[in-house]
Amino acid sequence: MWKLRNKEVACSDAPLVIINNMMILSLIFVLQLMFVNSYVPTDDVAVSCGSSQDETKFNGRIWVGDDVNTIIPHNMQPSVTAEAPNSVSVDAVPFVSARFFRSKFTYSFRLKTNGPKFVRLHFYPTTYNDNFEAYNSLFSVTAAGFTLLKDFNASLWLLSDTKTVSIEFCINVESGERLNITFIPSTNHHNAYAFINGIEVVSMPPFLYYTDLSNDTGFEQVGSEGTLPYQLGSGNALETLYRINVAGIQVPPSSDTGMFRDWETDYPGYLEKRLHYCSWDENIQTYGDLVFQIFIADIMAEQGFSVIRLTGGRLVPGHKDYAVFIPGKNGISEKLILSIKLQRMRQGHGTSISDVLLNGIEIFKISDGSNNLAGPNPDPVLFLSPKSPPFPQSSKTSKEKISIVVIIAVVAAVIICLMLASIIGVIIFRRRRRSFGKKGSTKKEGSSSLPSHLCRYFTIAEIRAATNNFDDVFIVGVGGFGNVYKGYVDDGATPVAIKRLKPGSQQGITEFLNEIDMLSQLRHLHLVSLIGYCNDGVEMILVYDFMQRGTLREYLYGSDNNPLPWKQRLEILLGAARGLHYLHAGAKHNIIHRDVKSTNILLDEKWVAKVSDFGLSKVGPTGTSQTHVSTMVKGSLGYLDPEYYKRQRLTLKSDVYSFGVVLLEVLCARPPLIRNVDKHKASLVDWVRKLNDQGKLDHTVDIFLKGSITPECLKWYGQLAMSCLHDDGNQRPSMNDVVGALEFAMQLAEGDKDNSFGGAQDKEKGAESPLIPQLTSDEGSDVLFTSDESGTKDSRVTTISGSSEERAMISGLVFSEIGDPRAR
Repeated sequence: MWKLRNKEVACSDAPLVIINNMMILSLIFVLQLMFVNSYVPTDDVAVSCGSSQDETKFNGRIWVGDDVNTIIPHNMQPSVTAEAPNSVSVDAVPFVSARFFRSKFTYSFRLKTNGPKFVRLHFYPTTYNDNFEAYNSLFSVTAAGFTLLKDFNASLWLLSDTKTVSIEFCINVESGERLNITFIPSTNHHNAYAFINGIEVVSMPPFLYYTDLSNDTGFEQVGSEGTLPYQLGSGNALETLYRINVAGIQVPPSSDTGMFRDWETDYPGYLEKRLHYCSWDENIQTYGDLVFQIFIADIMAEQGFSVIRLTGGRLVPGHKDYAVFIPGKNGISEKLILSIKLQRMRQGHGTSISDVLLNGIEIFKISDGSNNLAGPNPDPVLFLSPKSPPFPQSSKTSKEKISIVVIIAVVAAVIICLMLASIIGVIIFRRRRRSFGKKGSTKKEGSSSLPSHLCRYFTIAEIRAATNNFDDVFIVGVGGFGNVYKGYVDDGATPVAIKRLKPGSQQGITEFLNEIDMLSQLRHLHLVSLIGYCNDGVEMILVYDFMQRGTLREYLYGSDNNPLPWKQRLEILLGAARGLHYLHAGAKHNIIHRDVKSTNILLDEKWVAKVSDFGLSKVGPTGTSQTHVSTMVKGSLGYLDPEYYKRQRLTLKSDVYSFGVVLLEVLCARPPLIRNVDKHKASLVDWVRKLNDQGKLDHTVDIFLKGSITPECLKWYGQLAMSCLHDDGNQRPSMNDVVGALEFAMQLAEGDKDNSFGGAQDKEKGAESPLIPQLTSDEGSDVLFTSDESGTKDSRVTTISGSSEERAMISGLVFSEIGDPRAR
């Protein structure tokens, strides 16, 4: 399965941004080797903007300077040029120079022929000099009556490992027309400017992507049975979102078949789970020799797809186009993951060869009814620093302003009701802060008294600068405590998570002080580090290390993130277990977390798990005679230890029970409270326990894990989870035992079946673990996990036979990826 994701700044797992409702997907297929002539474009214009040289040869192609009269019209608007700083880090052409505009500016191209053209815009976003700082670059681009970009800032579209941005469009040029590309600096941002480093205009075959109305009815609309085919006429423009060379290497523009397209490789960024490679069987000759199913956006697009039927025979390339409608909510664009799945069919069920085949994928966004292709920039929080002015936002419309007035009128009444509660909260907070201040040394006036080497104090001005005055666009999470913002401190060098207490929250005051007191004394690889805090008037704010990957739950259910493989899930659990064990046994006092759940296990950029949110934590039993702490029940439904909420007796084993629920969440990819057939909420623990007692634990496993967990590992893991969830806390393992059990589960996941939980010493003695019975493999077990419905576990990689010279000769009229035609 291929899951296609958007390329946003530092968002390696961000989903595809769907701006308009309709897209075209083109799937490319070819059987065996072939040879056709390359396409020769009638129009091939490559412009190096801002360059003073008439012509520059780069990668076998001629780039011209933009002062040629056929490119820039006479009486042009004022513009300036500049050389790029640090140009050694980017390609010399077209990124070494740029042209800048403070007002509307147009490039005009006189072309040899009409018809569809590729239009490619190249940007190297950086600060060229004091007059052109990167954050002030905000502009729109139009061409041939279409809006291509709107309020665009190229800096926000950089990938973590790139310095330049290139965007490709397909635009039809009518006969006798010039192609005008206009750059318009934003009027909503002071000192805004537009710039461009390079422009390409290249012809393409007339009906490569557009519908030939003379002999083609159009594209199939996925999920719209009974409707007419979708026709893509010349009145539409396209933006290329993805162009992928499946199972092959990246193909640069210089190696494409005459159209200078860039083909990305599909691994590892897009391929979620490996499919079977097509076996290049020379018996594939007829329609029924290779038939499989195609699912797009989890909707069946083809029940029985035959490559031979599409291409007409072997040695012939072919592509199948599909139109996909992506509904939005209230006209607002949403982020999602678009999946393309190829499912093989069993032999004898419509095919003689049980396999699938795919060579390439292209995805295009189609202009909407207002001739618009533009979409919003990625999250500006990834671009700003306290030194930078706030990223410009479009001004609100009159309708939005009216709505705001109405909202203010309603909120005003609510505020009056809350004033009394707020005043009481402030009084309580100040009393608590005075007593809290006695615990440490005195710092500057207005700051807390915690030792500076343990916890840093932030001024409210620093916090406001880091969050653009608590702009909603910076919110990355919402909880009972309040909003969590992403910001940058230390002149933009350090990303942080900023948790802001809801003003007037009396309960939050206690948690605020407790978390500072607790976390300032704890340091562990698997605990989220508290960087500092701010308490200024009614503002109570905690500042943590920013966890780039978010919460564990986001990779289990309730989001569009790619599901994690089994071994990685075990690694995350093991890290969290080690963090909890440190709390229970490694700190100065035993600490009970009291709110262990999947949303409180965060993941950093390297997927290291860190336990977070210590607002409810309590110091455990301090004496040898004490076994529990008597306290009122707090925590999250679905995770609470039954002994704790029935008797108000909190123990270290209460965390173990909650962690057991997390173990089930990870295995089943289900929340702790699920809906049963009667649509009533039921306990995940009860559901799994019942099936486990029936010997059907495999029925609870997340579908994405099928085929990746051995029966031995599943059995061991299930017994660990059930032991953590024992009704009697005394029968539950300690977190130290849980760590050991997860370490052994990791060994089982890696195929090391000769090890036992007790380690080498216990193995020699033949001892069994006191925690969980020794696991044995059940011969004849009917439990079999597979990666598809065929029941076959093997997968194979097969490449095309033939000499390297034969491969070098291959080219395609349309598909550059068949220059090395491997397929998945």
